[in-house]
Amino acid sequence: MPSSETMSTYHHGALREELMTACLQLIEAEGIGAVSLRRVAREAGVSPGAPYHHFPDRAALLHAITARGFDLLVTELRAAHDHAGTPVEALGAMIEAYVHFARVHTGYARLMYRPELSQSTKDPMAEALTQEGIQLATDTVLAAQREGTAPPGDPAPLVTMVWSLGAGLAMLAIDGPMESMSAARGSNATELTAQVAALFQQMLRAAPKVH
Repeated sequence: MPSSETMSTYHHGALREELMTACLQLIEAEGIGAVSLRRVAREAGVSPGAPYHHFPDRAALLHAITARGFDLLVTELRAAHDHAGTPVEALGAMIEAYVHFARVHTGYARLMYRPELSQSTKDPMAEALTQEGIQLATDTVLAAQREGTAPPGDPAPLVTMVWSLGAGLAMLAIDGPMESMSAARGSNATELTAQVAALFQQMLRAAPKVH
C-alpha cells in the first residue's frame, strides 16, 4: 500500500488520470470483466478507498473512459476528414481512421462498443460526442451529394454504411480474424482496411446519380 508521502504527491486530477490509465491497461490485458475499483486501485498503486474520491462506483469510471474514448475518436475522424481532398475521399479516410483508432486505443474501443457497460446513451458527454461524429459523417455525405459524387436523397443510409464499416472493421481488427485473414494473403490489417475504404469510394462514385 502506498505511503502517505506517495499519496501526497498526487495533484488534484492526477489521481483521476492515473486511475483511468490503470483501468485501460487492465482492460487491454485481462478484459473488462477484470475491472473493479479495488483492482484498479491496486494496479494504480493507491489505497482501496482512493478511487471513490473521483468515481462513486465502477460504472462512473467506465462512463468517464467511454466519454474520453469518443472524444479521441472524433478528433481522429475530424483530422482524417480535414486532410482529405474530396468528400468521398474524406469518407474513406474516416473509415480508415476509425480502424486506426481501435488498433491504437484498444482498451477504449473494447469498452465503447459494450453498451451494457459503457451505457454511452446514458452519459450526456459520451452521447454528445457520438452525435458529433455522426454529424461529421452526415455533413460529409451531404457535401458529396452536392458535388454529385454520392447518390442524392436521405443521407442516413450512407452515413450508417460509413459508420458500420468503420466500427465493424475496427472490431474485426482487435477481436476478430482480420489480422489472420490479412496475414494469409501476405498483407496486414492496415492495408486491408485501406483496400476496403478504396473499394467503398469506387462503389460510391459508380453508384447511379438519379435526381
